[in-house]
Amino acid sequence: MKIKNICCIGAGYVGGPTMTVIADKCPKLNIYVVDIDIEKINAWNNKDFSSLPVYEPGLAEIVKRKRNKNLFFTDDLKKSISKADMIFISVNTPTKTEGIGAGEASDLKYIEASARKVKEYSKGKTIVVEKSTLPVKTAEMIKNILSKDINDEKKFSILSNPEFLSEGNAIEDLLNPDRVLIGGEDSHAIELLADIYKNWVPEDKIVRTNLWSSELSKLASNAFLAQRISSINSLAAFCEVTGANIQDVSKVVGLDSRIGQSFLKSSPGFGGSCFKKDILNLVYLCRSSGLNEVANYWEQVIKVNEWQKNRIYSLVVKKLFNTLANKKIAILGFSFKANTNDIRESPSIDLTKNLLLEKALISIHDPKVQPSQIEKVLGRRFDNPQTINKDTNSNNGTLTYANNIDSCLLNADAAIIMTEWDEYKKIKWKFYEKKMNMPGWVFDTRYILKEEDFANSDLNFWQIGNVSK
Repeated sequence: MKIKNICCIGAGYVGGPTMTVIADKCPKLNIYVVDIDIEKINAWNNKDFSSLPVYEPGLAEIVKRKRNKNLFFTDDLKKSISKADMIFISVNTPTKTEGIGAGEASDLKYIEASARKVKEYSKGKTIVVEKSTLPVKTAEMIKNILSKDINDEKKFSILSNPEFLSEGNAIEDLLNPDRVLIGGEDSHAIELLADIYKNWVPEDKIVRTNLWSSELSKLASNAFLAQRISSINSLAAFCEVTGANIQDVSKVVGLDSRIGQSFLKSSPGFGGSCFKKDILNLVYLCRSSGLNEVANYWEQVIKVNEWQKNRIYSLVVKKLFNTLANKKIAILGFSFKANTNDIRESPSIDLTKNLLLEKALISIHDPKVQPSQIEKVLGRRFDNPQTINKDTNSNNGTLTYANNIDSCLLNADAAIIMTEWDEYKKIKWKFYEKKMNMPGWVFDTRYILKEEDFANSDLNFWQIGNVSK
């Protein structure tokens, strides 16, 4: 069997960048990225490469180089599947909201629907690759769907090839991965997938396991990373009341070669599509297996993260005299981290909702997140700033989108840095203290500002993991 055509079901944050890099490194392969969301496909095919649905440094340049050569974005599911020798399933796996396992278990409806379409439209021998983050034993479900009531002409091999991408650094992670993990029972299929990666990934970085180890390894990796974030955030709070500095503590801890320096930066809490979802799924699987103590352990990582988000909100309210009504609050950053436009589970979401309940006048700025994304996740439209009278109380607060930092900070009573974008590190706060209302506050939840910049300022300054002045 020779791989010539690859189909990826799902044109999101994983499928789009992954297939783009494969197309770039494997020019003899034809890559078809398919999605039933026509608007998303149209965005991938947009002539304006700055308007792609996924923002990642370096992504647009590769798409521009490869699109409509050996990289195609389409909504034609049937055609893309029928010609494919290898099919990646890279669809969303949200947490269930109803029924058994609600709030913890993964909802596999999109995985199941994809498997059924693969069964219906595929031809001949097809390798099916799990690329989404999935519960252990999901491959068994896919295998059961694909193996029943099929003719002799169709044969399937199931592989697990989880992604280990850090959003904001996804292209670099794809080009120079720490490891590529392939799990499966069909050794020939494993090697065919490994051969694709060998075009740019050294052999010693390609790890082969069985299906179940591969699926669990992805959940375990995310759980350990999230655990580190919750751990450092818990210590940041302790630093604030003891006089210690979280930057110093993080540096010293990270210098231990057994620990390392990654994921030891304090923050308003972890976000993104995977950490919370994967840990909740791990909690559910452990409880279902009778491992309640293990489930409780991992559940605490989530609880600390929720506590951290609420702590930031409570602190802002307290510093502003326990009332935010008719006070303008500038939120700088809405993506869950810098260098991505992904807002899923962003700490800014809960913060904004809570501040609106306090009847605050919210102004949001983010260099890459579109206003429509924010409106969708908050469930309300942006208000027209021209029609807002600050002297008029609003029962629901007000919500405006700022096209630039200047308009976001103008007449603000407080600024909250929620995302570590480079442009926020360069803000001249001496200039803005004349444009903000006094006594104004700057809350640095990412530890990206310099304390000395506020030494002779009329602005009050709070920094995560640093003793309050």
